[in-house]
Amino acid sequence: MLPLAGLVVLDFSQFLAGPSAALRLADMGARVIKVERPGSGDGSRRLSLRHQWVDDDSLLFHTINRGKESFTADLKDSQALARVKRLIARADVLIENFRPGVMDKIGLGYSAVKTLNPRLVYASVTGYGTRGPWAKKAGQDLLIQAMSGLSWLNGDGDQPPTPFALSVADSLAGAHLVEGILACLFRRGRTQQGGRVEISLMESLLGMQFDVLTTWLNDGHQPPRRCAKNNAHAWLSAPYGIYQTADGYIALAMGSVTDLARIFASDRLAAYRDPASWFRCRDDIKAIIADCTQHNSTEHWLTLLRQQGYWAAEVNDWKTLCASEGFRALEMTQRVTLEAGKELTLLRSPLRFNGIRPEIGQPAPRLGADTMRISAELHLHEADV
Repeated sequence: MLPLAGLVVLDFSQFLAGPSAALRLADMGARVIKVERPGSGDGSRRLSLRHQWVDDDSLLFHTINRGKESFTADLKDSQALARVKRLIARADVLIENFRPGVMDKIGLGYSAVKTLNPRLVYASVTGYGTRGPWAKKAGQDLLIQAMSGLSWLNGDGDQPPTPFALSVADSLAGAHLVEGILACLFRRGRTQQGGRVEISLMESLLGMQFDVLTTWLNDGHQPPRRCAKNNAHAWLSAPYGIYQTADGYIALAMGSVTDLARIFASDRLAAYRDPASWFRCRDDIKAIIADCTQHNSTEHWLTLLRQQGYWAAEVNDWKTLCASEGFRALEMTQRVTLEAGKELTLLRSPLRFNGIRPEIGQPAPRLGADTMRISAELHLHEADV
């Protein structure tokens, strides 16, 4: 039995942060019902990566909404809103990511719905929180990466600030929201009272930078500059970074430059005996390492480094990653069959419970596919709440 089996989650959110949190709850056994607007639904249904469509919805939508149910309701219609309130009265968790104040205007803000269901855990995702001059700004991933300082940390010294090639703010905020939801559910088990949990994309990225940002808050010193080449971490000494080999790339983590000089048989590296110089002179040291690694293959260097217990790894693209024994051993993929019989390969939950990884064989729902069944099952057409 999965940990959240029997819990009902209402997912009012769209795009990535909120739906990814709801997906993780589904992977833990919760029943997740997407509450969507008729006709269009979650905006990510139309948000395609490389124009990939599956049963009229984007592949992106399928990746973060597998295993959910879809309930459509026009929240501006009084009868539909009454049915949604009855649904909320029967739920355990509500997730929403409207701009601050929108749910209150609809009549579904926390202060209103907690009277319908005192045990409800009400979870909200915003771009920048609900206070201050940023509160009404568009909460978009790239913009928040830029404003948070994260992009400024990335890239080499001669490059402009470089964003992550992923929706890192959305994904991290979704994970943080799950933490808060589970904490409230744990407390509810003792008190029988629900609660509200809030996260913003900005606060998630600030929290992600806890080590380097805390360093600056306490001594006022920003990193002197990004490494000229092979930049990987603002405050870590050489050799930390990724280096080109004769046939690919290799990643070197924390380690002794002295040991690396011996492995590479490099007198130039051996000159840097003082560990204090490994940060102070990291540009020069990294340039020497880069010159060494390009003269032989990735496999050659990995063999030598691993023989000496030095932390190193190959740099995979997705083709080499998915072909590796290590990836296959993780069993991270699953096949999901759609109504028309077509199969999709989707990622599974990264969690295991009692040694078993959850597997949800249901695809993402068609818009409104479960509205009538849920209405009948939960008697949503009965007298108003």
